Amino acid sequence: MNDIAFPSLYQINTRVWLNQISQKTGNKASLDDIPDRELDELADLGFDWVYFLSIWQIGEVGRNISRSNPQWLEEYRETFPEFQNEDICGSGFAITSYTLNSNLGALDSLLRLRDRLHQRGLKLMLDFVPNHTAIDSAWVGEHPEYYVGGSENDLREQPQNYIKLSLPRGETILAYGRDPYFSGWVDTLQLNYGNPALQSALIDELLKISQWCDGLRCDMAMLVLPEIFKQTWGVAIEPFWKKAIDRVKEGSPDFTFMGEVYWDLEWKLQQQGFDYTYDKRLYDRLRDRHARSVKEHFWADLNYQKKSTRFLENHDEPRAASIFPERIHRAAALISFFCSGMRFFHQGQLQGWTKKISVHLCRFPEQPTNPNLQEFYGQILEVLHQDLFRNGEWHLLNCKPAWSDNWTWDCFVGFAWQNREGQKAIVVVNYAGNQSQCFVHMPWDVTSKLKYVFKDLVGSESYIRNGEELANRGLYLDLPPWGYHIFKFHEE
Repeated sequence: MNDIAFPSLYQINTRVWLNQISQKTGNKASLDDIPDRELDELADLGFDWVYFLSIWQIGEVGRNISRSNPQWLEEYRETFPEFQNEDICGSGFAITSYTLNSNLGALDSLLRLRDRLHQRGLKLMLDFVPNHTAIDSAWVGEHPEYYVGGSENDLREQPQNYIKLSLPRGETILAYGRDPYFSGWVDTLQLNYGNPALQSALIDELLKISQWCDGLRCDMAMLVLPEIFKQTWGVAIEPFWKKAIDRVKEGSPDFTFMGEVYWDLEWKLQQQGFDYTYDKRLYDRLRDRHARSVKEHFWADLNYQKKSTRFLENHDEPRAASIFPERIHRAAALISFFCSGMRFFHQGQLQGWTKKISVHLCRFPEQPTNPNLQEFYGQILEVLHQDLFRNGEWHLLNCKPAWSDNWTWDCFVGFAWQNREGQKAIVVVNYAGNQSQCFVHMPWDVTSKLKYVFKDLVGSESYIRNGEELANRGLYLDLPPWGYHIFKFHEE
């Protein structure tokens, strides 16, 4: 499979999807029962990666907590009022072991799925959860020293962060997995990176998993950075990520690590070997609808931009169609997916689903499709599949006022693309709720005596402009609120 400079990824809620397949066929579905036509469709849409969420083994303890936690039960009711107890299968991030969930098939089923994806030019991404395990992981009884312990005083003063367990070695107080800003995740236990044996054991797990897939999305990857771990637990630790990633890439140099990262720690993790890191900052700025802050985000180093994962939704965020009104949704999508980096799409996003599915659920009702958004995403995926946007060179465009005191020029966000074959395009979005005008500075040399064609790849507009005007002033644009163009640019 050829490497793509700017790949597209599609995330699937595995357990919910297989449940839907089971309901259609009348038989319990495993990974082997995913129809070939569904995988063909993902390839035909232009995706390069498929990320199967929540495929690892979980246990009864986590499942029972998911079925009894009042806060989580309220969350299920808000989105799925008619849920039944059996629809709650437990969080896919409370993992007992990195073996395929027995409800999804055997290991051979996973390997066959990987091979079926490879036959279609698709790569397989799975989860790795470095910060914690399920409470009933075998490690808890066999290696309690792998976990952060606590005292009776900790349990008394912070019951939201500690639990007392009866283990083979006697009653033991251990910490729930958490980040420094929230209470513990009560279906998990916190791994202790201050123990070198724990780090070695996790690297062994990574080496094992890397034989079964092409990449891993590493959950809350920044939590095991030494400074964050020390802040959270008061424990000094040796750095983990560079050592672990280097070990995996010794045997699998093309293996891909994508980190879920927040708190402006993305660059730090990229420097430690991550191929991609979540770009939550761009998402937040798009959600807040301030064009200037969106533009400023793209002033960052080009290497950082190339390793950023752009998204409008994922299993943790609200549905884009519920956050962004339709016109703003389109404009935000153009900015997210026509900049550099990995393009991350979530199952249901292309159809405009509005209800988020909890990671504790394994069944969810069908959601209505928004035909306008479905048509829109079909258009932009077709354009994104062009080599120009998959392997070209990207940079931020410079926009200028259309006249004196024309403040609306600052509402534009624009990108330029060029590939080795000489194809060129500009993507321009008026990211504002007002009509806006600007001149777009042409990023390429133009000849004053020639004329140039601007053909919109997602609209019917086509303009011819003379080179002298483009060289002296740029391309004039006047766009409605949240309007956009994707112009292919060439000589007449």
